Amino acid sequence: MSLQSLALIENWPVPTAAAAVVRADGTVLGSYGPTGHRFPLASVTKPLAAYTVLVAYEEGAVELDEPAGPPGSTVRHLLAHTSGLAFDEHRVTSAPGERRLYSNAGFEVLGDHVAKAADIPFAEYLRQAVLEPLGMTGTALDGSPAKDGVSTVDDLVRFAAEVQAPRLLDPRTVAAAMTVQYPGTKGVLPGYGHQNPNDWGLGFEIRDAKSPHWTGTSSSPRTFGHFGQSGTFLWIDPVAGVACVALTDRAFGPWAIEAWTPFTDAVLAELGSGR
Repeated sequence: MSLQSLALIENWPVPTAAAAVVRADGTVLGSYGPTGHRFPLASVTKPLAAYTVLVAYEEGAVELDEPAGPPGSTVRHLLAHTSGLAFDEHRVTSAPGERRLYSNAGFEVLGDHVAKAADIPFAEYLRQAVLEPLGMTGTALDGSPAKDGVSTVDDLVRFAAEVQAPRLLDPRTVAAAMTVQYPGTKGVLPGYGHQNPNDWGLGFEIRDAKSPHWTGTSSSPRTFGHFGQSGTFLWIDPVAGVACVALTDRAFGPWAIEAWTPFTDAVLAELGSGR
């Protein structure tokens, strides 16, 4: 089946866009645009980095509840954006576990922590632990594990299939990654304002009842994923049994807030009618 709804990206006010939908077994239900084109991911880098951290955890290099980051913070706090570190600065603004402070700095501290524990540069760990096993040959990290990844729709479809049906990790570890950490924590979802609660798993944002949100109005509360300031997103809806990747080369802004939700609703509606 080929999803007609993916063609809606033609209407997005962006120079280049590509999108695809994939099931857990790796079946691509539809794709549109240059799916082999390499796009800057911005914060869609974070799920890739988080998966690497979880491999490090399963390999025994780190523990989720060992100290990392500011005093009182752990690897888990850093993954769940509750370490207390500021957005883009390495300064503490609250006690660990108190608020959901979305933090690029936190993921940079996390990358340094894993690199030191495993005695391997974080980008190399990502390559060996995630990219190579999944055949993600168009993906690379050159810089911050918070935001400096580059990838293709073709590669992220492979990653999205892995997250839905894990082979690199124990399924229980991935289940924890899509389970709310520090429930009831308030915070700001960048671009979408204050959310109470602002639910997050281990490196993945969880939709739950957030409003407004970058996924669809018909997305299940269990939907999880990430979007990036480079105009990119990856969501996985366990209820629908699919994941969707969309990459563009225009920075996130009002255009994305207007375009992404109806796009996702159209994809889910078409999938629902085709079942």
